[in-house]
Amino acid sequence: MINIPSARRYYLYSNATDMRKSFNGLSGLVNNEMGKDIRSGDGFIFINKRRTLIKILIWDRSGFVIYYKKLSSGTIQVPDGEESEVSVAVLMMMLEGVDLKRSYMRKRYGQQRA
Repeated sequence: MINIPSARRYYLYSNATDMRKSFNGLSGLVNNEMGKDIRSGDGFIFINKRRTLIKILIWDRSGFVIYYKKLSSGTIQVPDGEESEVSVAVLMMMLEGVDLKRSYMRKRYGQQRA
């Protein structure tokens, strides 16, 4: 399991991604296709057409970081809906292979992010 920073927002790129893209290609998708600032500190999630590969691109204070996972079996389930922002909990479920359609989040009380 990879350690994903929780104090960030994560955005899912809605189209299938050519996983040959690396730092420059993925940051181009963030800027040109998603209209986001890559240096915001947010994380950007990319999934290939077969949904067997996932990359998460993050800018930290000194440069880019890519988290890359290849599934040995099965596929990555993508959340339904038009919303591109993904919570850390949903991202972790995607990485762990949890069925997002059958699972649900119980209500919790705490601070809400702005």
